[in-house]
Amino acid sequence: MKVAMAQINTTVGDIRGNRDRVLQELEKAQKMGADLALFPELCLTGYPPRDLLGVHGFVESNVRALNEIATRVDRVAAIIGFVDRNRTQGKALYNAAAFLCDGKVQAVIHKTLLRNLGISICEDCWNDEDFWSKPLYHTDPVRNQVERGANLLINISASPYEMDKADLRCQMLLSHVRKHRLPLLYLNLVGGNDDLLFDGNSLALNRNGGVLAQGKSFREELLVVDPDAEEDHGYRKEDATENLFKALVTGTRDYACKCGFKSAVLGLSGGIDSSVTACIAADALGSGNVLGVSMPSVYSAQESHDDARALANNLGIGFQAIPIQPAFEEYRRSLAKAFAGLPEDTAEENLQARIRGTILMALSNKFGHLVLSTGNKSELAVGYCTLYGDMAGGLGVISDVPKTTVYKLARYINREREVIPENSVRRAPSAELRPNQRDQDTLPAYEVLDGILELVIEEQLSVEEIVRRGYEESVVREVVRMVYRNEYKRRQAAPGLKVTPRAFGTGRRMPIAMRLNY
Repeated sequence: MKVAMAQINTTVGDIRGNRDRVLQELEKAQKMGADLALFPELCLTGYPPRDLLGVHGFVESNVRALNEIATRVDRVAAIIGFVDRNRTQGKALYNAAAFLCDGKVQAVIHKTLLRNLGISICEDCWNDEDFWSKPLYHTDPVRNQVERGANLLINISASPYEMDKADLRCQMLLSHVRKHRLPLLYLNLVGGNDDLLFDGNSLALNRNGGVLAQGKSFREELLVVDPDAEEDHGYRKEDATENLFKALVTGTRDYACKCGFKSAVLGLSGGIDSSVTACIAADALGSGNVLGVSMPSVYSAQESHDDARALANNLGIGFQAIPIQPAFEEYRRSLAKAFAGLPEDTAEENLQARIRGTILMALSNKFGHLVLSTGNKSELAVGYCTLYGDMAGGLGVISDVPKTTVYKLARYINREREVIPENSVRRAPSAELRPNQRDQDTLPAYEVLDGILELVIEEQLSVEEIVRRGYEESVVREVVRMVYRNEYKRRQAAPGLKVTPRAFGTGRRMPIAMRLNY
């Protein structure tokens, strides 16, 4: 039997468009001699549909699309992810897979099996009791399917991308194969929907654990395999930083396109964060569709402006310089009476950031650009950012990327030629909102900060546990204080592309009004 695995990019809510995409791949699968075609989890609604499921007629529309596809199924059977109604007690809807054959829907799978196929949906295969030290659930759906007679394991997924997750996923799938001695076909969604990214990396394994085929990361692809074949092409392990760059490019491109934007604008400070963001945007949308704006003040070094212009030239993106000093002086005059007798402080610093945010939003309104915010996860974690200023935007491209990883991305971008000026990589980071300002005037060194943030956010360790890892207690306490104090800022931030397990927003939900005391 030949099985086609359609690693496709779907759009949430676009049921008719997703239906047509399935039909296109079915036609290709038939021409390639496939007997069965697989499609990802919830591919008809797009993933994740979230509260669209409550919109009247939405679920029924996806069922109609499924039935329309079924009438076109002739020589190739299909397994398709969709949303099904629950007509008995329990929750109202099912995340379901339908088996289509001979012109109609033959069966619907709600975490059960069909004949001798063991069909599971996404997380069903992530509960191998022998692989995980502490499984999340009391049952292993894959094992249950094998016990009921399955001789081919199929998993259709929409498994979000996270750094280093693909290798773990492969090991987990291999665990099922080695334990049950059955071939396993794992099909994953590809593309970006809102903050979630899907890497593809679909995997076909024979009963010996040999890799029959592996989908490319962040690219649509139709793989045709014979599950009973004996060959082994080997698992393709990809460079983590390269894969992260591809993830951010895909997420930016899909967010812009699926939201109807054709171009983007961002502030170019000459620093590392805006430089990396500009490179991602240029790759995602095309250089001609990206505008970088330098917005210097009296505190901006000339080399910052020069580096920003050099980056724009290297990328071939549009470039404009709009000084903020005149507007800043007008604000000072307007506030002179209210601020009389008080020294300049963060109020004046934040004014500059907010002027820059206003300029970018004005360009967005006038020309229809998507504003890309350029803050990284380290800054967002401790509130080293200005609400309604540098946080303004429609998408936070690197808001889930720690500062130390931003430098890795810069080195990857410059691997063949200098795209980002070396000065931007080498120079000490600075917001340039006051004379001779440096990030490390306020924050620990980023190597230290990111190490602590990893333990606070990803591992959720206490202060005492982090100190035992070798960090200075006073520094840890201050970082933890800043993390929890700035939840209100993060709640108002632009949606950001999720690349870690505990991204702010989807991956980490915290109260704003609280007093942490335990």
